[in-house]
Amino acid sequence: MTTPPARSAEQRKKDTLHRLEHDEDAWVATAEVDGGVPYLVPLSFLWDGSTLLLATPANSPTGRNLRTTGRARLGIGPTRDVVMIEGTVDTLAPSQLPEGEADRFAAKTGFDPRQLRTPYLYFRVRPHRVQAWREADELDGRELMRDGAWLVAD
Repeated sequence: MTTPPARSAEQRKKDTLHRLEHDEDAWVATAEVDGGVPYLVPLSFLWDGSTLLLATPANSPTGRNLRTTGRARLGIGPTRDVVMIEGTVDTLAPSQLPEGEADRFAAKTGFDPRQLRTPYLYFRVRPHRVQAWREADELDGRELMRDGAWLVAD
C-alpha cells in the first residue's frame, strides 16, 4: 500500500475545515469531575465556522459530564485521517438556541431533539486545540490550533 506524501499545514487546515463542514458525526469523550470515569459516545454535530453544536439527553453520562466539567474532546474522521478537537463547552436549553440554528442542526444531523420526549440539551463546543494527521509522517506539525487561535493563516 502506497501512502500519499505528508500534507502541508495549509492543506491539513483546509481538509480539517472541509471535514467540519461536511461530516456529521464525532466521537465525543468526556470524564467525570476530578478525573473520574471517562465516557465516549458518537454524537452528531453542526459546525458554524467557529464552534460545534451537539445535542444529547440531559441526564446521560455525557450530558452530565459536559455540564459539570465544561470540557470535551472530539475525534472526527477515520483513524487514518483524524481531526482531534479539545474545547470548552457551553450548555444551552432548547429554548436558548436560536430557532434557525436548531433548524440547521436538525437538517444536517437528521434528528431534531426538540421533537423528542426525552429532555435534551444542546452543547456548544469552542475549540481550543485542533490536531489533524493521517500517518506517522504527519505527526510533526499536527497541531493546527492552540489556545483557540489557528496556527496556519487562511
